Amino acid sequence: MLTDPIADMLTRIRNAVRANHEKTRIKGVSKLKIAILDILKREGFISDYKIVSMDKGGEIEVVLRYFENGRAAIQNLQRVSKPGRRIYISKDEIPWIKNGMGIGIISTSQGVMTDRDARQKRLGGEYLLYVW
Repeated sequence: MLTDPIADMLTRIRNAVRANHEKTRIKGVSKLKIAILDILKREGFISDYKIVSMDKGGEIEVVLRYFENGRAAIQNLQRVSKPGRRIYISKDEIPWIKNGMGIGIISTSQGVMTDRDARQKRLGGEYLLYVW
């Protein structure tokens, strides 16, 4: 049993990037994972993802993105809020990741969104992770 499925997803992506794999599979399908993957795809950190099976909780296949020089689009993924220690931030406390070169992902009352969107909508929430 996994205690933190989001951290497991990030670790699988991080390990696949470090091993220069083209794609990786993530066990367990959830709305939160799909929302995070949607943001990563929209922001250009991954090429695509698809749900490949729904038996035993399901499985998601993530296609990683690399530049022409072979460098991965994802340099680092870091989980901020964890099951043992939830981190909530107000609209005024949203940090800039790598001076705007990275993104933070925040779960707000209006859904999961990037730090940039949360600043524009003036929303705070649970600070899930950041990526650059």
